[in-house]
Amino acid sequence: MNASVGDRLHVHGNAVGQPDRSGEIIEVRGAEGGPPYTVRFDDGHTGLVFPGPDAVIETPAREHVHADR
Repeated sequence: MNASVGDRLHVHGNAVGQPDRSGEIIEVRGAEGGPPYTVRFDDGHTGLVFPGPDAVIETPAREHVHADR
């Protein structure tokens, strides 16, 4: 699992009644985009996360700027 700052982490609830959690990755502490990640969750909580198999990283579409030739 690799991520960049600005990607979103979604952690699926793994028990009945446990809601999914999602947030923005604000720091990548592992080598080459690997975990752990510092995540600012949508509820305002910030924490260090070592994502498990119940997590998905989504990369937002990035704008490409083309230089004039």
